[in-house]
Amino acid sequence: MFEGKKQNGMQPMRENQHNNSRKVNLGKIRRITVGAAAGIFAGITASQSIYSLQEDEYAVVQTFGYAQVVETPGIKFKIPYIQNVYKVSKASKQFAVGYNLETDESIDKESFMITSDYNFVNVDFYFEYQISDPIKYFYASEEPEVIVKNLAQSYIRDTVGSHRVDEVLTTGKYAIQSEIKMKLQERMELEDIGIQITNAVIQDAEVPTMEVAQAFKNVEDAKQGMETAINNANADANTRIPAANAQADKIIKDAQAQKEALIAEAEGQVARFNSLYEEYIKFPLITKERMFYETLEEVLPNMDIYITDGSTQTILPLEPFATVENGKVTDTKGEE
Repeated sequence: MFEGKKQNGMQPMRENQHNNSRKVNLGKIRRITVGAAAGIFAGITASQSIYSLQEDEYAVVQTFGYAQVVETPGIKFKIPYIQNVYKVSKASKQFAVGYNLETDESIDKESFMITSDYNFVNVDFYFEYQISDPIKYFYASEEPEVIVKNLAQSYIRDTVGSHRVDEVLTTGKYAIQSEIKMKLQERMELEDIGIQITNAVIQDAEVPTMEVAQAFKNVEDAKQGMETAINNANADANTRIPAANAQADKIIKDAQAQKEALIAEAEGQVARFNSLYEEYIKFPLITKERMFYETLEEVLPNMDIYITDGSTQTILPLEPFATVENGKVTDTKGEE
């Protein structure tokens, strides 16, 4: 009995000791975890505070949107989480027009061109350029290399198209590549994207095969045919439009003249009616007879009309009351 009671009294003491031990271990784990996290954070912060720069590199350091260039090599410091560093190579870069620079495979759509004497040539160009202003290169355009290559292709076609085929293949290569380099560099300065053209070389120039040349010629003929059709249509339109405008003007003028003639005729008839009306008011009977005889003259213009008093003693010829001269009706008194 006594031993059993002793054992039961020792049980709570052991549980208390175990709980205290667990608390101590949890505290140690927390301290170790916090310390490890602090160490990791310190390590990351330290790594974010240092960067190295090689001889052939620029560093563009951005601080809240403001950028500055670091050119000297070595270990550099920056403010972590605030400053961002972007490295740009100082080394010369290359690109090709007319062929793939890595595989050396030809790209026909880039290399096929027409010379000033309407011959076909296959010309490959090799270019070298350097980044002259890292900030402009980094911020002025998202794809500066694409811009440079597109402009190079444009100047190549313009320049090759202004030279004869023999110049492109032999004697004029140096002049052509110098002209293209000059034009491209002037355009780079105008675009202001931080790139300088250092070299432009005709890598290869040759006459294409007959099959390819014929296919290309068919395409060019189709283009010229389309342009000719458009020009002819424009010329026809330029001819027809003035003629239609002239016809419209003539119709308008004729209508205006007809309108004026009808108005003049109506005004003349109104004036004549007013004149007759005034005579009618003064001498109604005489005016009626006069109008009757004038109507007879108009209906029977070739017959002689005589007036009689009913006997055969007095017969008077009826003189015309009106005459027509130059399209105007005039009575015997000389009035219109």
